[in-house]
Amino acid sequence: MKRAQIEEQNRYLLRRQREFRQAADVVTQSWMAFPEIEAIAVIGSVAKPLWKEVPRFSEFRRARIEVWHECGDLDLAVWIDSQHQLGELRRAGAASLRKAFEAGVGISVANHQLDVFLFEPGSDRYLGRLCSFSQCPKGKQDCLVPGCGAIPFNKRIADFQPYADLLAPVRYSTLYRRDAGLLRSALDLPNVDGQAPGVTSSL
Repeated sequence: MKRAQIEEQNRYLLRRQREFRQAADVVTQSWMAFPEIEAIAVIGSVAKPLWKEVPRFSEFRRARIEVWHECGDLDLAVWIDSQHQLGELRRAGAASLRKAFEAGVGISVANHQLDVFLFEPGSDRYLGRLCSFSQCPKGKQDCLVPGCGAIPFNKRIADFQPYADLLAPVRYSTLYRRDAGLLRSALDLPNVDGQAPGVTSSL
């Protein structure tokens, strides 16, 4: 495989992470209007400097060539006082991404690529996921998981338990706090150049 192909793949993967970070900013701006939201943070691989690995792409995998990790979706943590407007929250996030795309902001992130983890303020107790379906229930296989949709648009995933370090990036990746407003842009999060943001206290 030619070096140019490897370099192009690496540029694409870095660019994709940047698009997800832009999307995090867009969605955060739209959700700041919801008074029940206490905080919003980026988690998962979008929050971290990418690392090299042998990817799933067959041509790279066969040759055992390492490239940057592929960000497949945007993981957000949202601390929320009340879940009575989850449907409105979903619609606002989806609309903000659609408007950004139509405005030519350079984001090609769809609503279904948002993976939103809901938490109880103060305790960090996991509450569920924000469903991306346009109605609740939708009549899909996912909707059959026990407890899914008991609170409209609160999605349950069978046997899921948050892993221990799920919220580890929050100390530097929190974008918004109700008591302080907008804290930073997701574009300022650590990258492969070794740049690191200022560290704030965890929630």
